[in-house]
This record gives sequence, C-alpha cells and structure tokens, in this order.
Amino acid sequence: MGETMNIIIRPMEAEDWASVSEIYKEGIETGFATFEQDIPSYETWDFAHMKVCRLIAEKDDSILGWAALSPVSSRCVYGGVGEVSVYIGQNSRGMGVGKILMESLIAESEKEGIWTLQSGIFPENIGSIQLHEKVGFRYIGKRERVGNLDGIWKDNLLFERRSKVVGI
Repeated sequence: MGETMNIIIRPMEAEDWASVSEIYKEGIETGFATFEQDIPSYETWDFAHMKVCRLIAEKDDSILGWAALSPVSSRCVYGGVGEVSVYIGQNSRGMGVGKILMESLIAESEKEGIWTLQSGIFPENIGSIQLHEKVGFRYIGKRERVGNLDGIWKDNLLFERRSKVVGI
C-alpha cells in the first residue's frame, strides 16, 4: 500500500482533459470498460456528466486516474442518483488508486446530497467488480445482451451503493 502514499485527490479541471481522455482511451482499448469506442470532445463529455463529483488522482504532477458521475435521468425524482465512471491509467492499475478515488467520490457525492451511486460493469472487468465491492457496492443484477460492442452482444452487471447518511 506504500504506492498510494502521496496521491492527491482533487477536483477535475477542463485543463486536465488531455490526460483524462488518454486514460479514457486506455479504458476503451481494453474492450471491457465501456460501450464507447471514441473519445468525445471535452464539450460533449462535460455536457454528459454532473458538474460536481469530478475527481482526479494525481501523484508527482501526473494524473493516475479519474472518476465522475453522470445523471441517471433528467426526471427530478432521480436527482440523487448518479452513475459512476472510474478509470485508472494502465500503469497505475492494481496500486489502490481506484479505491482512493472511489472513497473520495462517495464522500463528495454524499456532500452533494446524492443518495445512490450505480455502475454498469462488463462481467469480464473483474478489477472493476472487485473495486466496487470493496467500497460497499452490491450486485443488483445482470442486464443480458444490453448493448453491442464491435458486433458482439454484451451483458452488463448492475452494482449499486446506497448512502447511509443521505436520503432514506
């Protein structure tokens, strides 16, 4: 766990997009991190994500990973529900960076009044499944063949974390 020493979690800024998008690209290239196949422009990404709870994990001025939330719905009753995106650079995986980011994201989301976090994870993304379980997410169910990636129908596992301090 010594590797996680000196990691700083800070808010993501627009100027971080070059590094953030490169880490996103690495995730896309795994084939099991997202249904996305292209890196969006910052403007497109910015529009799709909540303005709060955008975090960077940084060490020695190098961005190791990022996390952000997307709204689940535009309906006001879902205003306290966010969908998690968490990506760790390929050279920083397995070092505890994801756990630090997720713990910080949970804390930030609760400060913002968000009572439920959810994630859709490909079954083969074992590292992400383990990370979510470590920080208190529970498996809800499987959406079978919910999307097509490169001509292959993919399942998606739904995980959820309910706040113990916000909401219900």
